[in-house]
Amino acid sequence: MSAPLPPSTTPVWQELHELPSAPPLPTDTTADVVIVGAGVSGLSTGLLLAREGARVVILDAGQPAAGESARTTAHLANAIDDRFYNIARWHGREGARLAAQSHGAAIDRIQAFVEELSIPCDFRRVDGYLFADAGQDAASLYDEIEAARAAGLRDVEFADWPLAGGGPRCLRFPGQAQISPWPYLAGLADEFTRLGGRIHGGTRVHDILEGRNAIVRTETNLRVSAKSVVVATNTPINDRFAIHTKQHPYRTYVVSLLVPEDSMPLALYWDNGEPYHYVRLAPSRVPGMCSLIVGGEDHKTGQEEHPEPRFDRLERWARERFPVAPDSPSVRWSGQVMETIDGLGYIGRNPGQHDNTYVATGDSGMGMTHGTLAGMIITDLILNRANSWSHLYNPGRMTLAAALAFARENFNVARQYLDWGRPHAKDESADLAPGSGRIVQRGLHKIAIYRDLNGALHERSAVCPHLGCVVRWNAAESSWDCPCHGSRFQADGTVCNGPSAESLAPAPGAQQSSSPRSPILPSH
Repeated sequence: MSAPLPPSTTPVWQELHELPSAPPLPTDTTADVVIVGAGVSGLSTGLLLAREGARVVILDAGQPAAGESARTTAHLANAIDDRFYNIARWHGREGARLAAQSHGAAIDRIQAFVEELSIPCDFRRVDGYLFADAGQDAASLYDEIEAARAAGLRDVEFADWPLAGGGPRCLRFPGQAQISPWPYLAGLADEFTRLGGRIHGGTRVHDILEGRNAIVRTETNLRVSAKSVVVATNTPINDRFAIHTKQHPYRTYVVSLLVPEDSMPLALYWDNGEPYHYVRLAPSRVPGMCSLIVGGEDHKTGQEEHPEPRFDRLERWARERFPVAPDSPSVRWSGQVMETIDGLGYIGRNPGQHDNTYVATGDSGMGMTHGTLAGMIITDLILNRANSWSHLYNPGRMTLAAALAFARENFNVARQYLDWGRPHAKDESADLAPGSGRIVQRGLHKIAIYRDLNGALHERSAVCPHLGCVVRWNAAESSWDCPCHGSRFQADGTVCNGPSAESLAPAPGAQQSSSPRSPILPSH
């Protein structure tokens, strides 16, 4: 489910391209397949199904490609973010081979779409460089090259640092790629509608009534009946426990800086840190310059009191290592990454539900390729065709080798419920500055209060509707974030990221002040 991006944290893609738009669902309707979410997973699945003659409807709370897919840095890689030596430990040598093969096939599928549809999205095949920065574990590069070659990537090799002036030794992964995501996704949306598919933006889904003939019900009580339902909302809004105990939300941060053209090779760059960094180049409107897009500084969603310095650390890190123009301004944004306990996405039939309900989630920092794989795998499952990767990405899998990660992450979630016993600020808002929010105690109730830029006060319950965790104020993005499972809400309490499908409830006994000109900050 997506919503408009705030102007203060707008991805660089918006400087170069416009988003597609789609009208709201006007009335009840039927389809063979209804897809919830119009990001890379939803659009890829919809287009592949439409090419097979299926009647498909895609619903999104915002507009196509305006959610988390808009925030991707769009690295297209079969070099797995969680490293092949970990994938082999969690999934075995054959699982690592299939992971490399499937992500390589996803890059090929993206390239085929670009060429078949003549999408002007700056698709490029590039090398990828994995390096151990100062103070990082260089020995792990030897483990990774051995595991990558065992997984079938036999052309991975040690290489010198590709920038002038020298640098750390690194591993070179040939055959990676990069893309400008918005025009690419707009191209998929255009072809999908040309084939008869229907996309409805501004249509928030309230719930999914599963059964032989499933019904997706919107917030305005309109219904779409379909033989199959695909939930492609970054994290599932139809589950309470099944998936959410096996994946966990992280905020990741991005800065875009200017570097002179031809000052560094066009490539993907990843370091081996914790948290790690990821870097690439993109076109810029500034003559003679490219945009250096630098991401990293990840942390658990809702579990960082002061996230703003993470942008500063990213910029400082980039300026120390790359030829950033001294007077370069920075464009900043962030995104939500769902990290699974075993490094690979959950794509396929939703566990414990009817066989005609499918999910695509767990991007694990590789959203473009995982989302494309979702389209390939789910299309085959719906059409009852064999798919050699479906068991690897099966959402019902339990990875015993990742049991420690499962226990650690869920212990972290359990600790967040201690907020219920922790006293919050007294019920006082007079000193709350415009554009600020805080949690206050009102009797037994936790209240999220926000003062907008015109001075009007907004009060909502601070309890996340998903599983009852107390949300926290995110000052960097003016949002309320759930530290348990990553639901996010606009400053006024409107839901903008699942797993919650509902907004924060009205505060008990709230005396809402309002202003006809009072701006509600856009969601993230």
